[in-house]
Amino acid sequence: MKRRDILTAAGVGLAATALAGCNDKSEKPAAGDSKQASEQQTFNWKMVTSWPKNFPGVGVGAERFANLVNEMSGGRLTVKVYAAGELVPALEVFDAVSRGTAEMGHGAPYYWKGKVPAAQFFCALPFGPNAQEMNAWLHRGGGMQLWEEVYKPYGVLPMACGATGVQTAGWFNKEINSVEDFQGLKMRTPGLGGEVLTKMGGTVVNMPAGEIFTALQTGAIDATEWIGPYNDLALGLHKASKYYYTPGWQEPNVTFELDVNLKAWETLPDDLKAIVRAAARDVNGDMLDDYNAKNMEALEQLREQGVEVRRLPDEVLARLKEVAAEVVDASAKADPVAAKVWEQQSAYLERLYAYAELNEKDIYNIRG
Repeated sequence: MKRRDILTAAGVGLAATALAGCNDKSEKPAAGDSKQASEQQTFNWKMVTSWPKNFPGVGVGAERFANLVNEMSGGRLTVKVYAAGELVPALEVFDAVSRGTAEMGHGAPYYWKGKVPAAQFFCALPFGPNAQEMNAWLHRGGGMQLWEEVYKPYGVLPMACGATGVQTAGWFNKEINSVEDFQGLKMRTPGLGGEVLTKMGGTVVNMPAGEIFTALQTGAIDATEWIGPYNDLALGLHKASKYYYTPGWQEPNVTFELDVNLKAWETLPDDLKAIVRAAARDVNGDMLDDYNAKNMEALEQLREQGVEVRRLPDEVLARLKEVAAEVVDASAKADPVAAKVWEQQSAYLERLYAYAELNEKDIYNIRG
């Protein structure tokens, strides 16, 4: 009896030891097991946008981003795209991502300048950098680090995700022959360009793409700029306005952004983070290619339909440039974060402009 009791006790002890070993393994999985588990996890994210569904250029670019992520991740990260108004209004994309209503957003940084004054410096500057110069500053000149720093307090991670290249000055229901013609002009134009218009005596009316045609046709606004021939033709703006002016002084380029909720971002394994970044960079370049090709084709179609393309008078452009310099400096001084961004950005852009003056500008002039 004693011998049997001793054997039984020993068996219980061995079983307890074995069970403790199992529990210890479950609490401290091997590094390889943890990595494998994270690679098997799937994520289903929402992306809200500022654009109509499948709108040429910007809307198509947002869809392309989602498709790239879905494909490259093998379905581990799926992104469902919501057009403006489907989940949140067009101009509330940043807030939705910041709150976590959606994990991602696609829009234009100057749409939320009321909340983040420095945001517009990452988007478009009147008489400022073109797409290549803006990309150089963002990706090689420290711009992205500043952008991330500016958005971090809002729980948002930004990435450049699309560019328009040089835009047009826009559509007008009256001729622009002098500086005085801006007095009382009601125009849809956002960002720093809009502030220039205000200082010129005009009135800025902000609205999303889907409302522009009706506002122009009914006279709610006298003029609008949207992006360029590619998108303007898609909106039918040539049917609501008579005069089409160039050049796009207010937006030599617009950089669009991918916004990612920081808390959601931190849940992704490193390989999925790399896929998101790679897809954003791909769309950033691909959208510019799309605009360069389609603007040319769309302008040909507009001219075939009788649209008269005019250039703003030199006197008007010279005054716009003077006012733009005043507006940009004043906007930077009004916000300490914007001031920091503009100090670094302007110094870098001066170097880029010096090279363009020496080389690119000359070849464009010679080429004719």
